[in-house]
Amino acid sequence: MSVTPDAERAAAATKKLKVLPTLERRGAPLSDPRVQQETLAKVPTTDALAGDFDRHLASAGLFPLTTTGLDILQLNLGRVCNQTCAHCHVDAGPDRVEDMSLETADACLRVLAASDIPTVDITGGAPEMSRVFRHVVEGARALGRKVMDRCNLTILLAKRYEDLPEFFARHELEVVCSLPHYRQFSTDRQRGEGVFEASLEGLKRLNAVGYGRDPKLRLVLVTNPVGAFLPANQASLEGEWKREMKRLHGVDFDALFTITNMPISRYLEWLIESGNLERYLETLVTAFNPSAARGVMCRNTLSVGWDGQLFDCDFNQMLELPLGFGAPTHIRDFDAARLAQRRIVTGRHCFGCTAGAGSSCGGSVVE
Repeated sequence: MSVTPDAERAAAATKKLKVLPTLERRGAPLSDPRVQQETLAKVPTTDALAGDFDRHLASAGLFPLTTTGLDILQLNLGRVCNQTCAHCHVDAGPDRVEDMSLETADACLRVLAASDIPTVDITGGAPEMSRVFRHVVEGARALGRKVMDRCNLTILLAKRYEDLPEFFARHELEVVCSLPHYRQFSTDRQRGEGVFEASLEGLKRLNAVGYGRDPKLRLVLVTNPVGAFLPANQASLEGEWKREMKRLHGVDFDALFTITNMPISRYLEWLIESGNLERYLETLVTAFNPSAARGVMCRNTLSVGWDGQLFDCDFNQMLELPLGFGAPTHIRDFDAARLAQRRIVTGRHCFGCTAGAGSSCGGSVVE
């Protein structure tokens, strides 16, 4: 791959990425999931149902919330990342060490081989930094499963990972990339100085191997608000983003997902420090949408932690809320029948997925 002046500037930008210590590294109280849960539970709301998520489900005829099937096996390969984004619900960063073992990865592949789960959704951290990333991709693709990779884009410029665009294309992965905005200020504000320029170069490298241009190589961008408010309409934003990304940067992509910021981990810390916590939670609670609640991702997704523990979703994983009600709690004990009968574990953070048009790993839940 030839090196352009833009690529040289982007590579220089990655060296200047502002990498902050994680909550875990700082020993911050909010590094404890229990403190996060207690903090959310204490926030007052004016809602008639006292901001109780299960009572809202009951008012919509959805309590208890149960599964509708298992369409997606989401694998969190670890918390190691080359960035420390201000909104990160994983508290990922360069100072984390959690990484899925080969034994756990093989247990996940055995579950796929013994089931008809159609989609594998790989996340992190920066999942590509995991020692088992390529092993999982190759194993899942050999089983004929659709594989999605949640990529932060800047990892594509790191020396050990520069071949990733070709690897992605060779295995026809769907690449889902985080980019808060198509302009520099908002992206760098949320994800760190230098991230926008490096992300653009990553997108251009993906375009160069066919992503966003070849129908077999699907490229999705993910945007989440830079502030304490809900995302705008996904369909309208997608049209705007496609036009502006092409006009301003010459970049093509297939779809845009809008995701609501979850009030946990580092985003919860930002809400507290900026004085926005009560207002933001009130926004989420009062915007509860029964239609969005019916389509939440936990109903057809199973989340697997880096250590093999099972959760209803990636957010429950970060809050250390394991599967309940008699369901198996580790991937080695996978039991499709028992998992299909489970009641989903919920909490106040779940309002983040049911506000307005809803939010999931696949973007808005309702139009």
